[in-house]
Amino acid sequence: MQFISAKTIHDLLEWEGVINAIHSAHLGARHTGEGFFLGDAAYGLLSRGVILPGRGAGLKIASIYPANAQAKPPRAAEDAAFVVIDEETKAISAVLDGPAITRWKTAADSVAAARILSREDSATLLVLGAGPVATALVDAYLHIRPSIRTVLLWNRTAEKLAATLAALREKGIEAEIVQDLSAAVGRADIITAATSSASPLILGKDVQPGTHIDLLGGYRPDMQEADGEAVAKARVFVDDRTNAAMSGDLHIPLRLGMITEQHIEADLYEICQNTSFCRQQQDITLYKNAGGAHLDLMVSLLVIDRLNR
Repeated sequence: MQFISAKTIHDLLEWEGVINAIHSAHLGARHTGEGFFLGDAAYGLLSRGVILPGRGAGLKIASIYPANAQAKPPRAAEDAAFVVIDEETKAISAVLDGPAITRWKTAADSVAAARILSREDSATLLVLGAGPVATALVDAYLHIRPSIRTVLLWNRTAEKLAATLAALREKGIEAEIVQDLSAAVGRADIITAATSSASPLILGKDVQPGTHIDLLGGYRPDMQEADGEAVAKARVFVDDRTNAAMSGDLHIPLRLGMITEQHIEADLYEICQNTSFCRQQQDITLYKNAGGAHLDLMVSLLVIDRLNR
């Protein structure tokens, strides 16, 4: 059994390889899986198991404690591990650092879809959030959309964005921390949100035609990053229908009758396999990144393959 550290994972991976691994895996057979969440806003225990036909199986275990972010010095709000089961022997073959895998698979999930769903000429990216996933999203979107010239950063605590702002400016990218979120939403071609907000931050009245919206928070049924109007006016796509329907961003407008299940056009398997997908310039597209252990497994298998070459 291998124990694979965060440093090893980061040393072995880059965006193109991870995005291609996720895309390729979604061209094959669908996964099966189950998960559970115990707890509430103060503390939660998350577990998701998955079987990927012909590839293996895996189990994610995560402990989520948001109060850690307020500690002095701050501690990680989530700690996790991902266990990989070998396809041939059915034995546990590796245990990987969970937050490192989460960083790569979460952002790659979003941009694997956005590479197809967003406009190729997208020039302004708005990023909501200041955690490790939000930082990864900046890098991943710049990788798939070299057309991006301006990056807008927003977080409730703006001071937490200083390092990301400095890093972008060092690369010669125009970047700014915004205070007026409604105005920033109206300027953006791509909006990606990785926050723990319980109430909507992205309002449909502010979203302009042609925008791509990418939602990663809202993992509980009572949490929303975008309001029902934003969802209702968009072409909606998801990574996993079951997980996405349990997230507040879709669960709430579904419950209120603002959308129906038929409003969800496709999941990531269907997005990747549809070679004739057509996006009109004025379309608003929305992707709900609800995650899933199958994505952790796809990235973990890439790590193991590269490590054992």
